[in-house]
Amino acid sequence: MARVPVVFTVNGTEAAEFVEPGAMLSDVLRDKLDLTGTRVGCSQGTCGACTVMIDGELILSCLTPAQRVNGKSVVTIEGVATNGELDPIQQAFATGFATQCGFCTSGMIVAAKALLDANPDPSRDEVVDAISGNICRCTGYEPIINAILSAAAERRVAKSA
Repeated sequence: MARVPVVFTVNGTEAAEFVEPGAMLSDVLRDKLDLTGTRVGCSQGTCGACTVMIDGELILSCLTPAQRVNGKSVVTIEGVATNGELDPIQQAFATGFATQCGFCTSGMIVAAKALLDANPDPSRDEVVDAISGNICRCTGYEPIINAILSAAAERRVAKSA
């Protein structure tokens, strides 16, 4: 089959690629755009490592045909930092020891960003719910949950300053 053009914005920059019909967004991000922070753990939509945002909504890029993002905006882990400065979520993960192997981290951080963008003051239960689609096999979840709650507090302090 003939490749098809897909034009979209990724992390604020326009991208135009020719893709095979049925090519998954995760493959386009990693193999064509060299955005390797988006991980592919299961290719079945069960681990959450490939989580990105499309027009502000969380999606699993390993299950999303690249053609679906035509004309849309995608944010990957590489787009979470601003002007080279870590987002408070990223900083909280680093200082709170919320990573071990790091494989799930990009999906967790993107899910946390989506949560805090929508709800700047989440409860612990809301954090747990927000990351429920992301599997971590190393840390247990307490350091991750604590990092997200810490980032929420940091964001609130930064906004009030």
